[in-house]
Amino acid sequence: MVPKVVYGKGCFEQLASILGPQRKEKAPFIYLVDDVFQKNQQLIQRIPLRFNDKLIFISSFEEPKTEQVDVLVKSIKTEFSYRPSGIIGIGGGSILDLAKAVAIMLTNKGQASEYQGWDLVKNKAVYHVGIPTISGTGAEVSRTTVLTGPEKKLGINSDFTPFDQVVLDPELTIGVSKDQWFYTGMDCFIHCVESLNGTFLNEFSKSYGEKAYDLCKEIFLNRDLNDETAREKLMMASWHGGMSIAYSQVGVAHAMSYGLSYVLGVKHGIGNCIVFDHLEDYYPIDVALFKQMKQAHGIELPQGICKDLTESQMDTMVKIGLSLVPLWENALGPDWESKINAEKLKALYAKM
Repeated sequence: MVPKVVYGKGCFEQLASILGPQRKEKAPFIYLVDDVFQKNQQLIQRIPLRFNDKLIFISSFEEPKTEQVDVLVKSIKTEFSYRPSGIIGIGGGSILDLAKAVAIMLTNKGQASEYQGWDLVKNKAVYHVGIPTISGTGAEVSRTTVLTGPEKKLGINSDFTPFDQVVLDPELTIGVSKDQWFYTGMDCFIHCVESLNGTFLNEFSKSYGEKAYDLCKEIFLNRDLNDETAREKLMMASWHGGMSIAYSQVGVAHAMSYGLSYVLGVKHGIGNCIVFDHLEDYYPIDVALFKQMKQAHGIELPQGICKDLTESQMDTMVKIGLSLVPLWENALGPDWESKINAEKLKALYAKM
């Protein structure tokens, strides 16, 4: 679990005092910042750069890749003779996942792709801080960093992955576009649906999941993205949704969206939405509610994205989806292989 968190409008201003005690002599803090803020000097000037600290702008146009992590780690090690005092990620889920992965790989040998899986990390990561600028992914609290590798899209899941400190400032989410607000918020909603309906459910994950689920319903049925209260509530829903899956697991939508992302480059939030829209057989009540939310905000999902796939591409998507065993076990139980197979997945993908 994340050991330290601050929350509240304007709490970003506490960053300097938070980082001060963690600074080591001659060792810089490395800031990985979504490049959408490159022209936002108001935010950049608020970042407490000191001494030889380094700010690196990262494009979130594509989701993070293992190769990207390796390049960043090599660059940091080449430029600095001292291990950084810490890695600070400022941005959405992609940037936060990248920050977690870089922090891990600065203390572990080899390539990032070697750590895709569960509990493969041996050494504690360097100090790392997460500052979300959009709400919903739960990346700020989760024990995974989702990466696309040469062979698969899979997280580095470990006890060393979670941030040491998180700064939750709802004001940083002002300016998010409506579609992105919806897609990322639905990532949180789907986290809750899959956790609450899963076989791994327990009272710990249930208590967080139910709260996040209720917040999502209030936000996406009764409010819009320009509502200050909605921003605050969604930031808390994201946190609680992330906590829920930390002690349980996600399910069918996430397993299938990983395939879409790997083969077609579909980003995580919208990928979950595209898949979830067709999962009435698994989550009937919640898919109906999702369609109601989608209509309320005038969201139109892409259609026919799988119609031109080659047989090889379809097989790759199916293979990736079925490889995520814990997700299927949570969704369908220990006998999941008797309930889902390649042909069923292909039929579902064909609808998208």
